[in-house]
Amino acid sequence: MITTEQIKELRDQTGVSVMQCKKALEEADGNMEKALIILKKKGADMASKRADREAHDGIVIVKSSGNKAALVVLNCETDFVARNDEFIALANNIADIALAKGKEGAEKEAVGMTNDLVLKIGENIKIGEIKIVEGSNLGVYVHSGKSGVITSLSGGDANLSRDIAMHIAAMKPEYLKREDVPENALAMATELFTKEVAGSDKPEEIKQKMLQGKIDTYFKEQTLLDQSFIKNPDITIAQLLKENGGATIETFVRYSLS
Repeated sequence: MITTEQIKELRDQTGVSVMQCKKALEEADGNMEKALIILKKKGADMASKRADREAHDGIVIVKSSGNKAALVVLNCETDFVARNDEFIALANNIADIALAKGKEGAEKEAVGMTNDLVLKIGENIKIGEIKIVEGSNLGVYVHSGKSGVITSLSGGDANLSRDIAMHIAAMKPEYLKREDVPENALAMATELFTKEVAGSDKPEEIKQKMLQGKIDTYFKEQTLLDQSFIKNPDITIAQLLKENGGATIETFVRYSLS
């Protein structure tokens, strides 16, 4: 006979519902270790069944230690779960593992942990992204748990790096510099703006200048070094770096759920 004490012990270890604990213990003939295995298997089975369900919500966690920073995106189906304490704790735990063991180590260990939480919560939960940045003068910034940024600078200091990370979170640049714009993106923008200026009654020479102006403005808004600094719109990010001893941005990563 399964006792309430056994059910309580299993529930304390797993956090799943009383009924799930009772069924697992009955299936395991009261053996606690077997019941734990049964629940883990049910968690994996449930995660597999829910894997095709859309999970566009979630949380972005960014953590740093020394010269390494990790950005982790944990996805779920609803904002209600995204605000769940256990869900947030799981995301933080995975970020800690990513810092200690790298992306592959975190992905490997996250499988069992996410399956366990799927069994408790009943939603599809999955790793969206894990990005690791190693470098000097790391800056990290998270906005409302929905977007996160890591920057690495050569020169400057940690405050400058964080300011730039905050700017990136707000302005969402796609590229570091104009030279990073791929040919296909340039071609698509050219096609789009060519159609816009085609209807103008201006001379062809003026149309070409209008076209180039539209292209330049469009990519200036998407290129970090050309953007106006959010804390001082009178200067660009490139000028900000110059004013701080000629610092340079080694790399940046950004992820936004919205």
